[in-house]
Amino acid sequence: MSVSTFKSTVSLLIATLLLSTATAKPKQTPDEEVRKAMRQATEFMMDKVSYNGGFVWNYLPDFSRQWGEMEAKRTMIWIQPPGTPSVGHLLLDAYHCTGDEYYYEQAKRVANALIWGQLPCGGWNYVFDFAGENSLKEWYSTIGKAGWRLEEFQHYYGNATYDDGGTMEAAKFLLRIYVEKNDPTYRPALEKVINFALESQYPIGGWPQRYPLRYDHPFQGKADYSSFITLNDDVIPGIIDFLTQCYQALGMQNLKEPILRAMYLIPTLQQGAPYAGWADQYTVEDLKPAHARSYEPRAINTSTTSEMVHLLMEYYKLTGDSRFLIGIPAAIDYLETLALPQELVERGGMAARRRSGPNSDSFVAARFIHPETGEPQFVHREGSNVYNGRYFYDQNPEGTLAHYGSFTSVNPKALREAFEAVKQIPKEELAKDSPFLNNGLVPLKKYYTRVRQVWGMPVRQPSLDRIRELIGAMTEEGYWLTPISQTSNPYKPCTDTTPSKTREYTTTYVGDEYDTSPYSAKEPVMCISVRTYIENMMQMIQYLDCQ
Repeated sequence: MSVSTFKSTVSLLIATLLLSTATAKPKQTPDEEVRKAMRQATEFMMDKVSYNGGFVWNYLPDFSRQWGEMEAKRTMIWIQPPGTPSVGHLLLDAYHCTGDEYYYEQAKRVANALIWGQLPCGGWNYVFDFAGENSLKEWYSTIGKAGWRLEEFQHYYGNATYDDGGTMEAAKFLLRIYVEKNDPTYRPALEKVINFALESQYPIGGWPQRYPLRYDHPFQGKADYSSFITLNDDVIPGIIDFLTQCYQALGMQNLKEPILRAMYLIPTLQQGAPYAGWADQYTVEDLKPAHARSYEPRAINTSTTSEMVHLLMEYYKLTGDSRFLIGIPAAIDYLETLALPQELVERGGMAARRRSGPNSDSFVAARFIHPETGEPQFVHREGSNVYNGRYFYDQNPEGTLAHYGSFTSVNPKALREAFEAVKQIPKEELAKDSPFLNNGLVPLKKYYTRVRQVWGMPVRQPSLDRIRELIGAMTEEGYWLTPISQTSNPYKPCTDTTPSKTREYTTTYVGDEYDTSPYSAKEPVMCISVRTYIENMMQMIQYLDCQ
């Protein structure tokens, strides 16, 4: 090789190196890496998993089967968390974190799906079907009707429900997406659900479980419970929360009176001594504790009583009105009397012992207390399916239901400490965070979605290693595979309705082959989980938000 040739070759190599250095992609920063993973995961969920922008809960990877609270058709959309509104909230949270307009556009797709399924009355059922009402009715008459432990799906009402947070989660999401950019597209649907909440409120302040009112489903000789004033599953508190958010974000002065009327109903519903607690639902005429599903007896509910104590303290902080505090000491005193004798706890087996609570200040109590006698009520069942089985309750703690606990954990000491702390808050401190004690609009929260907590412990800020672990667990397409939490028997008709006394299925989540109720999967089947997507996304949002 001549000197000139050598020099030319060296020059060419140097030029190539310089060019490759100049054109090489810079290494992604951790933030960029996280943003890319979030975008990829969301694109897969919105483009491949959703149906017209809506979701159920879990999907087999080939989409041959999917589930909300029960098995669903591919064309069906679930409203209950962690369904469609939950994804909408997550997308707005991602938008607030990243500023990426993509998430806002996808949130609009979710909103449009919800508006499609909004009923003429303004609310939502648990589920709707893009294939139409006949398809939904067919589902109710088969899969829904055969779900032994899910009595709320055994009858097609055709109206909206407040149960399980569905309507109110959808409503809160519509409020958020409207407020985000004041897009008039979403104002009619928002006003429709606000009017629904106002129209369905009873004069005394409470709400039924379902509306428009229906009285067409008496069950096992008992009145249809869907018209009762309902605390269970966050019905009244959830509606109050939504209307309060509308009041604070939109300045709708007409909402203040119905909000306060509902708030003041809560202390009114407290039962008198010696059983100074709250029930899950009440008859409208006399405000007496009432039954609901056949495994929800007419009772004082110990868990609900604890929740109402917390709620009354929150209403005090919102209003500064000490009337919300008056009944709390009696409620705590009553809770202190409910510790079950150790002998009953032992007889209750694992169902009771697992409710022992996280510390020594907690104790096990019966969930249901007879409102006149003060005796505990333990719930059982016999039979093998909805066609031959029944639920009943008595004073025997043995062999209680697995799917609906007869026991709960109570911590009166923590409640009393919280009560004493609330009383010490200066009135001027209360006014700072209250839309009712402030003049002007109060912004909505930046984030609505939170990673699940264990025993009330604060969620730890995820490390970069943890985030990279999540990213590494994604498939090439951009989704996470999760062991399916629940599966179900495919629907098959049953003609034998002879009552059965078998106790084989007393403590199981599912009965025989004719029961379509979900149950814990025995085989390690992998699925695409909406909850997993939401929780992993929120961990990445938490990471970015703290950088």
